[in-house]
Amino acid sequence: MKIKNIIEQVMKSFFFICGMMTIIAMLTIAIYLIINGVPAIREVGLFNFLFGQIWAPVHSTEPQFGILPFILTSIYGTFGAVLIGVPIGLMTAIFLSKLSNPKISVVVNTAVELLAGIPSVVYGFIGLSVLVPLVRETFGLLSGATLFSAIIVLSIMILPNIINVSRVALAAVPTKYEEASYALGATKMETIFKVSMPAARSGIAAGVVLGIGRAIGEAMAVMMVAGNVANMPELFRGVRFLTTAIASELSYAAAGIHRNALFSIALVLFVFIIIINIVLNLLLKRGVK
Repeated sequence: MKIKNIIEQVMKSFFFICGMMTIIAMLTIAIYLIINGVPAIREVGLFNFLFGQIWAPVHSTEPQFGILPFILTSIYGTFGAVLIGVPIGLMTAIFLSKLSNPKISVVVNTAVELLAGIPSVVYGFIGLSVLVPLVRETFGLLSGATLFSAIIVLSIMILPNIINVSRVALAAVPTKYEEASYALGATKMETIFKVSMPAARSGIAAGVVLGIGRAIGEAMAVMMVAGNVANMPELFRGVRFLTTAIASELSYAAAGIHRNALFSIALVLFVFIIIINIVLNLLLKRGVK
């Protein structure tokens, strides 16, 4: 018995250390971004940095570091991707967990897993080769590398996160809930939407959070299909996201305010993710109450 107790205590300590490592990693990233990003914000000014509309870090006489176009582009792009991807992903998860037969489920699950395994650069290359010319010809634009193209690519990229997590959450709903619903005379669709989905709310919300994180944190794919131009966001205009601003300039940014400003952008992105998680968790807890 003593050996079993010792083993149990060792395993508890091991799991505790693993959990603490996650917190330490997050705090380390946050501290590093604050140390490297705050000096640029202090020098430029918080208001000018967040609400300035001109990004010209290499201007010879008067460099400007306004990231409002990047912030709005990331918000619009993420919102558009979620608006398209969440309904499709959620309906697919319902189909896989509640409606499809096993043979079809195997095929669809395989396709979803393949989507999850495709590198982002491949999404960007296909979007650049197929979607961008299609958008240009369909809407009569000079260039199809626009915010619209980025939204379409992002909506496809977030599907695996939403589908997989939501499917597992729906499959984990106790069958007695659904049986009780059927016993009260509810139909299959009524049971799914009024019993199963509310019961799986926390898992579905987790899938949406992962999808939002994937959308707002994507860089390579959107850099290839969005035009990578520091414009105020318009649906059929070349734009630049927060992530692409960092990825496209970090390689040549000299030490100093320009490089620190890129860390400031990363800090803003980090804060966005935290805010999104807090808001969704608060909404989820309110829904449970």
